[in-house]
Amino acid sequence: MTWRPQYRSSKFRHVFGKAATKESCYDGVPITRSVQDNNFCAVNPRFLAVITECAGGGAFLVLSVHHTGKVDPHHPRVSGHRGNVLDVKWNPFNDYCIASCSEDSTVKVWEIPPHGVLKNLTVPLKELQGHSRRVSIIEWHPTANNILFSTAYDYKIMIWSLDCPEQVIKNPVRTISHHTDVVLSMSFNTDGSLFATTCKDRKVRLMEARSGNLLQEANCKTHRANKVLVLGNMKMLLTTGTSRWNERQIALWDQDDMSVPLLEENLDGSSGVLFPFYDPDTHMLYLAGKGDGNIRYYEISSEKPYVHYLTEYRSHLPQKGMGVMPKRGLDVSSCEVFRFYKLVTIKSVIEPLSMIVPRRSESYQEDIYPMTAGNIPALTAEEWLSGIDKGPVLMSLKPGSQVAESLSELGKGQGNVVDTRRSQSRPGMLQLAYIQDQLGTKDGKEDSTLTDQDRNRTPVSNGEDLALCSPPRTENELRLKFHKQQEEIRRLRELLNQRDVRIKQLELEIKNLLQGLEQTSCVIVR
Repeated sequence: MTWRPQYRSSKFRHVFGKAATKESCYDGVPITRSVQDNNFCAVNPRFLAVITECAGGGAFLVLSVHHTGKVDPHHPRVSGHRGNVLDVKWNPFNDYCIASCSEDSTVKVWEIPPHGVLKNLTVPLKELQGHSRRVSIIEWHPTANNILFSTAYDYKIMIWSLDCPEQVIKNPVRTISHHTDVVLSMSFNTDGSLFATTCKDRKVRLMEARSGNLLQEANCKTHRANKVLVLGNMKMLLTTGTSRWNERQIALWDQDDMSVPLLEENLDGSSGVLFPFYDPDTHMLYLAGKGDGNIRYYEISSEKPYVHYLTEYRSHLPQKGMGVMPKRGLDVSSCEVFRFYKLVTIKSVIEPLSMIVPRRSESYQEDIYPMTAGNIPALTAEEWLSGIDKGPVLMSLKPGSQVAESLSELGKGQGNVVDTRRSQSRPGMLQLAYIQDQLGTKDGKEDSTLTDQDRNRTPVSNGEDLALCSPPRTENELRLKFHKQQEEIRRLRELLNQRDVRIKQLELEIKNLLQGLEQTSCVIVR
């Protein structure tokens, strides 16, 4: 018998974590001291929201992603709740819309001004009143616009549609009452047709999202689940929790048969809750423990042994919660495949942490950036409620390709809940948009029906809204901005050259085609 080494080929084997410099962190943030096992932080390519400690009601802070450094202690907040805020989530299809839930048993939806919160925000866009006890978790539907799920200490999950004129909504679309105790976490599959929950009664449930019908229920005595993730379209669930000996543990479940877990793996004896994060594009799983300084990461496969350990990022700073940047906000020029925003309460700091695939080439790496879920909904709320399911609308992360903008900037035509009447043409910000328009005209792909508002979208490059960039405060920042600008110019020049070459190829093909037609016509005449 020949001996074979137990190596597994993986392009993510050497992924490493790179913490941001002190100048790129958010310092002086009064992070909440709540003991709720939530992330307390939500991020999109424009804004970062973090729940803060405050007296007399609940509040959270909304900062521009690029406004790093020392945060003003008197920075305006979103402070319309009467009780402590327990969870915040950005609308995946509108970068200016965020939902929050609180101990005052309400869920509120807020519209953030395009230049950030300049004064205390106290009046919500929508207020959802239906729960009888404090609301602990909220989740937006992954493909349908303006559909929001909430769960509270009344053991109920409520489905809300925001496509209604009322400012205060008291009647949810549906109420799901399968749980006998507090729901601890909630996760959707890729098209949002199913969702899974973990509960304090130790059961893992898989349900239809629209009807609330219970499909599968797991009750394993050797695993007490705390958090759950539906692993994209792999038809598997992953839960984190503890074993009967109180060791932290992960378990993998078959979506179609949850009677016995496919895999149980003990990690360590720490007591903090394990927060799982899954990237369906790279099939990478990240585990961050509350109170830990390290983050383990794995690769998931559909065949045994299913979970393949890669390595871990280590730090001496413990995290209380983690925000995650959507894929469309990552820096693809540095091969960044995931970005955390780590809440460090002992220093009142939010530290960005990039997970990077080491590559020598500076060109775009298509193998690690497949088409990913964009910020355009696949369905309206009415379509989803009528029984239609669709996968997410995909977009490319390749620099120079058309960047999908937030629905809030496309106006009311997309059925958005926010009435957006702000002009998108800002002085000095149209260079990139102009170049893209010129390129589109050369290719003959420019849609003549585009409105002026569509033509004047705010330019976004590698997840950075150029209109929201704060001016450099130090020489290092100035140098960094300069190098980024030079890199962007280089990319645009390459793109122009590629388009010019393509135009010449098409012209040559047309010329050859015309010559062939002339020869054919001459033969026919003879």
